[in-house]
Amino acid sequence: MKRTAKAHWNGTLKEGKGELTTQSTTLNNTQYSFKTRFEEGTGTNPEELIAAAHAGCFTMAVGAALTQAGFTPGDLTTNAVLDLDMNSLSITAIHLDLNASKIEGVDEAKFNEIAEGAKANCIISKVLNTDISLSVSYQ
Repeated sequence: MKRTAKAHWNGTLKEGKGELTTQSTTLNNTQYSFKTRFEEGTGTNPEELIAAAHAGCFTMAVGAALTQAGFTPGDLTTNAVLDLDMNSLSITAIHLDLNASKIEGVDEAKFNEIAEGAKANCIISKVLNTDISLSVSYQ
């Protein structure tokens, strides 16, 4: 399986602008620029997309792990916070904050074990070379 995306850029770093398009066209000539990346402009940026990809991958991995363990997942919501160090221009950490509804037969310790396994084994976690932390609210 291959997934594709296309980026186009025109101009200088600060005054230029570009568009991102994904194979699914969910992003279709979506604007990105210096302002959307490092300030508060309209559009998206690569770091935001990494956080979204990580949140989505991890949440699906939790659901899959619960299913493989014989449980039916309920509501799972993950907020991913990516830390970008502006001095070194590197991603220094991603924190995943998972909120999950209680599942009959799954105690908090078991749920946390499953969530930690999903964090370690989701495809996006495996590709990222940064510190990944997790907090869980299991109610």
